Amino acid sequence: MELLDARRLTGPNLFGHEPGAILDIRCSADEAARLLECWEKNLPRIFDAVGWQRSESRHRLFAGGISLFFAAPIDVLYAASSLSERAWALCNAELDGSDAPDFDAMCAEIVEEAAAEANAPLLSLQRAAIEHHTAFLWDDALASLGHGQHSQVWPVRELPEVDTLDWKFFQEIPVALVTGTNGKTTTVRLAAHILGGAGQYVGLSSTEWISVNGQVVDRGDWSGPGGARAVLRHPEVQVAILETARGGLLRRGLGVGQAQVALITNIAEDHLGDFASQNMDELLDIKWIVSQAVEVNGTLVLNADDPLLVSRSAAYSRRIDWFSMDIDNPVVTAHTDSDGRAFVLAGEELVRVDAGRRDTICRINEIPVALGGAARHNVANALAAAAVTCRLGATLAQVRAGLTSMSPHSNPGRCNLYDIRNFKVLVDFAHNPHAMRALFDMARAVPAKRRVLCFGQAGDRTDAQIRQLARSAWAIGLERVIISELAAYARGRPHGEVHALLRDELKKCGARDEQILYFEEESDSQDAALAWAQPGDLVIILALGGNASVHAKLSALGG
Repeated sequence: MELLDARRLTGPNLFGHEPGAILDIRCSADEAARLLECWEKNLPRIFDAVGWQRSESRHRLFAGGISLFFAAPIDVLYAASSLSERAWALCNAELDGSDAPDFDAMCAEIVEEAAAEANAPLLSLQRAAIEHHTAFLWDDALASLGHGQHSQVWPVRELPEVDTLDWKFFQEIPVALVTGTNGKTTTVRLAAHILGGAGQYVGLSSTEWISVNGQVVDRGDWSGPGGARAVLRHPEVQVAILETARGGLLRRGLGVGQAQVALITNIAEDHLGDFASQNMDELLDIKWIVSQAVEVNGTLVLNADDPLLVSRSAAYSRRIDWFSMDIDNPVVTAHTDSDGRAFVLAGEELVRVDAGRRDTICRINEIPVALGGAARHNVANALAAAAVTCRLGATLAQVRAGLTSMSPHSNPGRCNLYDIRNFKVLVDFAHNPHAMRALFDMARAVPAKRRVLCFGQAGDRTDAQIRQLARSAWAIGLERVIISELAAYARGRPHGEVHALLRDELKKCGARDEQILYFEEESDSQDAALAWAQPGDLVIILALGGNASVHAKLSALGG
């Protein structure tokens, strides 16, 4: 058995709504059973010894291991995590026959850690927020009541007396959570653009930045709970669109307890092989956490073209809106026949079907990020954004205005098509098989005399996935392939191993040696492709290392 991680879960998570402490243990199924028996024996013993109220232990079995969790007060979560590690040490010693740690000394350390961490005013503020049905956010540094323009923030060690507060001031704002494997960032940008055009001050958190009213206030990956809190505490924000990625959901849980809308775009292969993400069902479990936050009268928006989401939806009891690229999708048909709402593609038109009424939003060729229909995945993202924003109060006219006015350059790194010296350059951040298939479909749809692809692949993909990528790429009709090493994404593979797999599979597909080039750096691969291109050609760039430098390069060339 191996302890992989001990950490705090600070928001809604795989185990429910409560914060607490979690351990991830790699072990066999038999070891997990013995560990669980030992854990459930030792944990209450430690709780009693340190004077904590007993908390029921919960667990989840995963392919290759087990996670152990117990709920704990928010002001002693570090001590709770320390307690869980010590409980693991007791169990591990008992199961492998080694010397156990000194129990009394161990418990004394936990008591000391909890005393140093304890914050009675924080718990008092939390209780009062619950009593007043008021949004409450907290982290290591700050605590806040209300959302956005109806919020107030304090340092966690300088909190007010609860009876001095004007509780009528603290209100919630409309919140949408967006998760899934692909399409999250484009969808939150579309949704924010729609609502911004409707006159709202929109706060957005994503893998690229935090923005308020269209202005970037901080760059970086803010798709976790920290980004959500930053948006919801901004004093100008009237509505929040929060990208919610797998990593943050798994490591910390959700950053917000309730939302009016939650969207799951799709469930596709990505991060498979990571603990708790060994297969598609485990990945779905993580993404499905956002459904816990949907308020009683809120809406869960799902992709009717995704079989995993369709299957999981059967157990969901609250309102669902579907979106689909096929108006004849049987899930959509059954739903709309029962007076449900769906957003669908009907021929070349995006349509809302609601309680039997059918309203056209716009045509595919009117949506700039759809690139005339070549970017089919962005048509799906547009449908999803329409579903989300309509539930946040946007009219169909406002949705249409937003979808038809957002420039592809407002969506950097996501299917950007440049014109340079009479040839075209397609740039995308596709990083998993599902996203790459979408990119390759688009590249095939763009007319070109010749096509060249600049790409690499991270080392955490399996050999089979890397070879499939090479086959999919070659199938779009490439004249040349330029492979980048992507050393920063080797993920433990030896230098050159990914390149060797790609080259070998490309040659099996019919590529000649002279058609395959190799560079250490992505920038060198891009320069070589741009120098090779002639009028009528298409250069396809997978900008896994980031899109800002590519944009600067292409802009300098007049793109």
